[in-house]
Amino acid sequence: MFADHARIIIKSGKGGNGHVSFRREKYVPNGGPDGGDGGHGGDLIFQVDEGLNTLADFRHKRKYAAENGEDGKKRNCHGKNGEDRIVKVPAGTILRDAASNKVIADMSGDNKRQIILKGGKGGLGNQHFATATMQAPKYAQPGQPGIELEVYLELKVIADVGLVGFPNVGKSTLLSRVTNAQPKIANYHFTTLNPNLGVVDLEGTGGFVIADIPGLIEGASEGVGLGHAFLKHIERTKMIIHMVDAASVEGRNPIDDIYAINQELENYNPELLKKPQVIAANKMDAVYEESESNLPALKAEFESQGMKIFPISAVSGQGLKELLYYVNEVLSELDDTPIIYEQEFFPETAVFQEESYTVEYNEEEQVYVVEGPKIEKMLGYTNIDSEKGFLFFQKFLREQGILSDLEEAGISEGDTVRMYGLEFDYYK
Repeated sequence: MFADHARIIIKSGKGGNGHVSFRREKYVPNGGPDGGDGGHGGDLIFQVDEGLNTLADFRHKRKYAAENGEDGKKRNCHGKNGEDRIVKVPAGTILRDAASNKVIADMSGDNKRQIILKGGKGGLGNQHFATATMQAPKYAQPGQPGIELEVYLELKVIADVGLVGFPNVGKSTLLSRVTNAQPKIANYHFTTLNPNLGVVDLEGTGGFVIADIPGLIEGASEGVGLGHAFLKHIERTKMIIHMVDAASVEGRNPIDDIYAINQELENYNPELLKKPQVIAANKMDAVYEESESNLPALKAEFESQGMKIFPISAVSGQGLKELLYYVNEVLSELDDTPIIYEQEFFPETAVFQEESYTVEYNEEEQVYVVEGPKIEKMLGYTNIDSEKGFLFFQKFLREQGILSDLEEAGISEGDTVRMYGLEFDYYK
């Protein structure tokens, strides 16, 4: 089965902790602080690999993590930075946040490499916190945590033209004849399982990429058959070729087939019907008398709707040159800008927004309580017992708007504030 979707967990590296240490040298009994900084955590990076064309590798491994940064060391030694983790994907892969389904990255066009999750910064060693009044700081910053995210990978093949039609109308035969693709061909009464791509080379032109989009049958957009799994691949195409059995070899009505497939396209995404469409009336080699052909009825029904009909035979090659040059001409008049999905979800911003806090007044204990992940994290790497650390924490409360929120809640000078077991009196 063609693997065009996967759900994985990705994580950037945690920053190393800053180190607390003091110089201990001969004849220097009270040396100053020399704790080194922690190393930065590795980034989680997505990169296009032109040798890949499916997401099959992600079925066997679900978690990808960058390396953590090393802790700082004594003698001002900086911890080693964590190694980046590079995740390789095929071109056309869209990365979405699994919770919101918003786009994080589209690995298409010029976007061959993108940092998805930044590694955490390393914490500062205690040497950075020495002042004239506090020459022996006994605390250092811990490293920032990495970011963990569950993401959904979705592969939308990149092709100029989408070839659609019911099973056994000759799509695979056409693709094998006009491109370098080698799809499996037989008289199947069920659909091809893989979207096949091929490059059409036309003399005097640049050619184009065509994709056989399998599985489009009635009910495909609602999950019937395999069509719902492949409809996504039409979204990047610029033009659609409807292939029908003009000889009705199996008794199908080609007019009904075109309407049925267009209905599935509309059900999936109404924008798909705005793409130019052309009809390839196949199996003309099987028409021995004009009365057996559906060609006149097709022209009468669809030419007035702006769709050109080309009688062809994928087996003999009849009419293929005319069809392909017409498609190339239409493509030349269309905007050649690749269809790229814009980023909607920014992991760092989202994680920061999630780290909220609450300010409440406990009437029974007559204390203002401030809690939340943001507060807890700050308390984790700040030494409130030191003058420098307490001033640093006050600055954080002011910059984050927490002091303003306390004032709005009615706090007065001398009132008590509690934060995760820490209590202090409020003064401006």
